[in-house]
Amino acid sequence: MNRKPIFDAAHNTAVAPNPAVTPRSEPAPTPPACAPPASGWTLGDAGSNLVKKWEGCAKRRADGRFDAYPDPGSADGKPWTIGWGSTGADVRKGLIWTQEQCDERFDREIARYVNEVARFIGAAPTTQNQFDALVSFHYNTGAVATSGLGKLHKQGRFTGARAEFAKWIYNDRKPMNGLRSRRADEAELYATP
Repeated sequence: MNRKPIFDAAHNTAVAPNPAVTPRSEPAPTPPACAPPASGWTLGDAGSNLVKKWEGCAKRRADGRFDAYPDPGSADGKPWTIGWGSTGADVRKGLIWTQEQCDERFDREIARYVNEVARFIGAAPTTQNQFDALVSFHYNTGAVATSGLGKLHKQGRFTGARAEFAKWIYNDRKPMNGLRSRRADEAELYATP
């Protein structure tokens, strides 16, 4: 059967707009003060303080340096962590860093996460506090682009996005009180104008 005439007829048929359907070209609701700085997004003080509060610069030795330590929430202790939550192939048992090394690594790593979040949100309306909360979440989970939280934020569904923080409280399928508290802090910052 030749379906081309049917498709051509359907294609050429005028359809009246449905007033109950919102056009896709309509912009998402805009929260107050949502424009990124002219030079692009940077992590604000609230975001930096939040990440450092929850990552901590842990395992300080008597000499003021820091030992690497196994992830306290995982069953196998992986990944090894040092300083402000730094992980990677170079972080292993026996590694010792100075405060300066911890701070330098944090600055490099957080810049990467800031860029990833900025690239992900693109032109989506975003306040500085929302951005900072998303960076903290991404620094800890690496999941801003794959999470319902990130997707809802990009759609301008800020109430739903805020509620999503509470879903990310598990490590090795177990709820963690520390993650529950961190997510509450991130959600609070996210909702702060």
